[in-house]
Amino acid sequence: MPQKIEAEDEIRLTILKSLLENGVVQPNLHKIKSKTKYHLATIKSSLDFLQKEGVILGFGPKISFSKLSYRIEIIELLQLDFSNQDLINKYLDLLKKDSHVWEVHSIIGTGNYNVVVYRFHRDIETYHKNLQEMYIKKLQNYYDVVKDRQIFYLTSPTFKKMSRTDAIIDVLLDRHGLKK
Repeated sequence: MPQKIEAEDEIRLTILKSLLENGVVQPNLHKIKSKTKYHLATIKSSLDFLQKEGVILGFGPKISFSKLSYRIEIIELLQLDFSNQDLINKYLDLLKKDSHVWEVHSIIGTGNYNVVVYRFHRDIETYHKNLQEMYIKKLQNYYDVVKDRQIFYLTSPTFKKMSRTDAIIDVLLDRHGLKK
């Protein structure tokens, strides 16, 4: 009996992960040439240079989170107490092990928050369950580390002008007087 193909089966997920490996997915030089009218050698050498300089960190697929049933992105603004380094290290270890967390930053601002955590979940309920299971139950002193937090739940954008990459390129073009 034929096996049913699904977006979230092991084969598809392994292939998606491999597309994120450094240098695996390369841009289509002919499409770039048709858009820019530059010679293929100019395009190739420019891409090589930008990768060597660390401007281009890699190429990868654009994935629809909602098609995979992940409907919200969560931004947590946290006020962490850094006075107990052992507790902070335990908390940071838990963050590193949490596959829902994709980015953590130290922040400086006008409020008391000093860390921002970006994560994604299927819904608000799974986020709260994850918080209980991954953090509060495993780190009895959770509230000694996390003194305060603000949580923002982002759904599909109601307005999206462009991607972050498009935005920085537009800013740079504008800064150099090259924006058309």
